[in-house]
Amino acid sequence: MNTCLGIELGSTRIKAVTIDSSFRPVSSGDYTWASTYENGVWTYPLEEVWTGLTSALSHVEHRESIAAAGISAMMHGYLAFDKDWNLLVPFRTWQNTITGPAAAELTERFGFNIPQRWSIAHLYQAILNKEAHVPQIAHLTTLAGYIHYMLTGVNAVGVGEASGMFPIDSKTLDYDAGMLAKFNDLPAVQAQPWKLEALLPKVLAAGWEAGTLTEAGSALLGGLLPAGIPFAPAEGDAGTGMTATNAVAPRTGNVSAGTSIFSMVVLEKPLEKVYEEIDLVTTPTGAPVAMVHCNNCTNDTNAWVSVLKETAQLFGADPDAGALYTKLYEKSLEGDPDCGGVLVCNYLAGEGVTHMDAGRPLVARTPESKFTLANFFRAQLYATMSTLKIGMDILASEHVSIDSLTGHGGLFKTPVVGQSYMAAACNAPVTCMETAGEGGPYGMALLAAYRLSRDEGERLEDFLFNRVFTGVSGSTIQPDPAAVAGFNTYIQRYKALLDVEKTAVEKL
Repeated sequence: MNTCLGIELGSTRIKAVTIDSSFRPVSSGDYTWASTYENGVWTYPLEEVWTGLTSALSHVEHRESIAAAGISAMMHGYLAFDKDWNLLVPFRTWQNTITGPAAAELTERFGFNIPQRWSIAHLYQAILNKEAHVPQIAHLTTLAGYIHYMLTGVNAVGVGEASGMFPIDSKTLDYDAGMLAKFNDLPAVQAQPWKLEALLPKVLAAGWEAGTLTEAGSALLGGLLPAGIPFAPAEGDAGTGMTATNAVAPRTGNVSAGTSIFSMVVLEKPLEKVYEEIDLVTTPTGAPVAMVHCNNCTNDTNAWVSVLKETAQLFGADPDAGALYTKLYEKSLEGDPDCGGVLVCNYLAGEGVTHMDAGRPLVARTPESKFTLANFFRAQLYATMSTLKIGMDILASEHVSIDSLTGHGGLFKTPVVGQSYMAAACNAPVTCMETAGEGGPYGMALLAAYRLSRDEGERLEDFLFNRVFTGVSGSTIQPDPAAVAGFNTYIQRYKALLDVEKTAVEKL
């Protein structure tokens, strides 16, 4: 049995999934890791990448049958190397909100929104800060791009991943030439001994050749995979999420919800205005996508579940974590549509959409609010998607049409609950497939299968629609009018709560 392997390095887990010739998951493994906050920067040690990859792969069965593979990881961030691929400064992840001046200046110069977490914002901020390592940079890439290079010797990333580094021209499937010239013409950039295009990895579209696992790459993986396996272009978690949810065609979209939450909507036409809240990236084939990316999703909820588990343990109970989440999610359905006046701001980190440089989780209520467990936990879950709703409401104002919105990630593991709240938040039908909990690595495995077995000229959207998702079971929830009205009431209060959040960040 030949299989295809997808690996994804997410914020909390490194995951590996294999699929068979029917595109069904057959084996998986994972490794838990976490970012650390060091010297004002959220980072991961690159050494742990290899520990995590070998650990995850060691649990994958029938590794000798793997016919194609691919690497995905959390997008954006900053990995700068010298000419010999020595890391110049610790990895700066997407979680960091330390590039405000650079992002603002580039957005104005390009007439194109450059979010703080994009690689180009990190690079330009390092230039503005006059950091000593900048003149030594020879390679700038992402986490997925770095691992792909180390395994294959090919310094390239998929076009969707590249679109989180620097703006992409969807016609040429390459970095936007006009914006490259505008960047290189900046006085602080002209003073550098390099041009930006020399630093960036090559751009590859889905299905293109992207090298094979080398002997050196196999050794980095402890020999768990044999040399010679063809690799798909490395993609970001946004691209793998789109692939895993069959959302790469115009008027389709998906929401990935875990540590962070983001939506991707494939556009029929460009947006009329530039919005700081909306990123413009691409599908793995280079089609334009509107992305609403929020740094904070389930982390604060996880903390509260941990506290509630401690409470249960005081009485001699030790509930299973999965069962506890399920019970609390289901209990929230008993809450009021507007959460009874209970409000939660779940910001552990800064949030670009609402212009917060840091986070202070808050629970707030008025004396007359209905403070019940159901309302409290419903407010927790509303908070995970409230910032996303602010961005999605902008797309609605631009008359962006969405025929289908697919949910995946941990927020949707409990049936119905997160799905129904998301339908209310976006006022759109939300579908969850049976692979909803493991979107990323599954999507990367599908891209590896597309690289290996696509018919000549077969588009990715046709490959997914006609060969992968035919007959796949799933459930769709339509927005309930009462829930939509309740969420709209909640979001108005939530926007007022953000003023309290700003003060908390200043004072605490």
